[in-house]
Amino acid sequence: MYYASASILAAIHHLIINHEIIKNRKDLPKDGAYYKYTQFLISLMFFYVGDLIWVFLLEIKTWHLAYIDTMLYFGAMAVSVLFWTRFVVAYLGKQGTKSKVFLALGWGICIFVICSLIFNLFDPVVFSIEKDMTYIPHWGRFFLLGVQFFMFAVITLYSFFAMKRATESDVVHYRAICMSGLVMAVFVSLQMFTAYVPFYTFGCFLANCLVHVFIEEDEKRALSEFKATTQKEKERYTQVATGLARDYEAIYYIDIESGRYIEVSTSERYDSMNVPQEGQDFYSETRANARKYAHPDDRAFAESMYFKNKMLKNLENKPSYSYRYRVLVGDEYRYFRFVVRLSDDKKHFVLGDIDVEDTMTAQSQELDKSKSQITFTQMAETLASNYDAIYYVEVKTGYYEGFTADKLYGELQVARSGEDFFAETINNIMMVVHPQDKEYMLDSLDKDKLLSSLEGMKRIVLEYRLIIDDKVEHTRLIARNTSDGEHIIICVENIEKEVEKEKERLKELQTEKELARRDELTGTKNKTAFAELEKSVQGNIEGGLDYLPFGFAVCDINDLKKVNDTQGHKAGDDYIKASAKLLCDTFVHSPVFRVGGDEFVIFLRSDDYTNRRKLVADLKKKILDNQKSGQGPVISIGTADYSPNTDSNVNDVFERADDAMYENKRWLKGGDVR
Repeated sequence: MYYASASILAAIHHLIINHEIIKNRKDLPKDGAYYKYTQFLISLMFFYVGDLIWVFLLEIKTWHLAYIDTMLYFGAMAVSVLFWTRFVVAYLGKQGTKSKVFLALGWGICIFVICSLIFNLFDPVVFSIEKDMTYIPHWGRFFLLGVQFFMFAVITLYSFFAMKRATESDVVHYRAICMSGLVMAVFVSLQMFTAYVPFYTFGCFLANCLVHVFIEEDEKRALSEFKATTQKEKERYTQVATGLARDYEAIYYIDIESGRYIEVSTSERYDSMNVPQEGQDFYSETRANARKYAHPDDRAFAESMYFKNKMLKNLENKPSYSYRYRVLVGDEYRYFRFVVRLSDDKKHFVLGDIDVEDTMTAQSQELDKSKSQITFTQMAETLASNYDAIYYVEVKTGYYEGFTADKLYGELQVARSGEDFFAETINNIMMVVHPQDKEYMLDSLDKDKLLSSLEGMKRIVLEYRLIIDDKVEHTRLIARNTSDGEHIIICVENIEKEVEKEKERLKELQTEKELARRDELTGTKNKTAFAELEKSVQGNIEGGLDYLPFGFAVCDINDLKKVNDTQGHKAGDDYIKASAKLLCDTFVHSPVFRVGGDEFVIFLRSDDYTNRRKLVADLKKKILDNQKSGQGPVISIGTADYSPNTDSNVNDVFERADDAMYENKRWLKGGDVR
């Protein structure tokens, strides 16, 4: 039973010294070293329990259960090794090749053991247990322990030499890993030579104790450094904090990563909440206070605001944010407004809370007096929400103030101001306006020209492009005179989405137009498209233009009715499509139109017009071959050229080509081609 005693002692001691960190693991960051340490501790507890049960099962000679427990014992050992490697890499804060190799070794050991245990069910490679309960180790066990010995020895040597060049804050980390790795290397080597003495359990027990001691030392050192640092900062900012404190019930200075905080200012009214002046975990402690003091209707919202990741997300791309909820102070609930800012070092939050109950009550009373009225301020705020910026410019001096609309509260806020709007605008145009729009904007926003243009117009609208971070942004500027004639209001808005939407609309419209001019069966242009072509060509002829040379080829499919009657309309459609393909493949530089069920017209132009005689001759030869073989479409074709001296109507050319087509059809029926 001495074997079981070691496991019992290790398990009990494990629970005593580690229960606090395991209990609070849900509050730890998932990617942090301490969270990974809790995973290792849990896997180690399973190992202790498996080791303990194994002894009792051997004593009562329950073979099957002993075999299963031994499988679990080795599985827990492999998983604990994996979690140990993950903790070490996170604890040392390393990210290089060595860390990747170390993690790969942990994964390799874990996967090897799991595969070996599965294989062990069929052929013992790790262990076997005889029917008389004799435990027999095999080569897989020695290999597993040998690899672990190598791993612990390497990490021990690495940590030992790394300590000599590490910073003071990292020495504790390397020392913890070095000492615990040394202990494990020694006891793993002893376990290799005997299976009935719990050396591995003793090694885990002692290594865990060492790590725990060093982690506590690290915590104390970090806390001492934090207190020293915050004390200096507190002294340095006392005067500033005192001035700010007049507007706040309390101000907190919070370390973002660790959650440690100090309270640099309090009010007498706030003292009734018994909030400590400094603490170790702002996030969890403040959530607890929210559960205790926030109004029941606001409690869920209040708790949700005190998570590190959410606070960081709320501060993305802005210097501060605020929120409010009701807090129990004394015997009454009062509205508090909380303002969160990021410190200059990007490592701390500054949180201030303000009692706004009296202010909100006064505002509510004022609102009740005027709730039936729509003020010009509200109208301005509503209009301003449609723009990215509004500038109020004094005409004589050029002095201006720029406003933005607060998206959360809908209030107008002063974003910036300046002494000479027009001079600054010229500089901005040179820096950020698209090169092709610079001259246009410089001319349009010239002070004298702008004022002159506004004399006869209600407003001026300018659309231009900006180059921001190498990206083109379409922008609209609207300028108006005020009623007093002494100021100009200039509104600026980003219209990128509007431009993109218009492009899509035009693209869809163009696609619709194109589809409306396409023959659905053959994909060639249809009768509507041919009518538009005729109208365009006729307009050019009547306009007296020296029109480009062109001609028409009029085609008619032979025997389409016979194919439809004997083989069906599906075969007829295929015959039409084959005819269209033959014409398109022949006249590749000219548009092909299907103007009737079996009629096609080709508008001969460009190279097809120049080579028309050869193309038509080749097509007629192909048609004759199709007619003789009985394979492929047979098409009658006639052509005619436009003559500027005699043709005043495009239809004259078409009719000559149509006559030539009918002549060719008669010859085809006679068995010849002309």
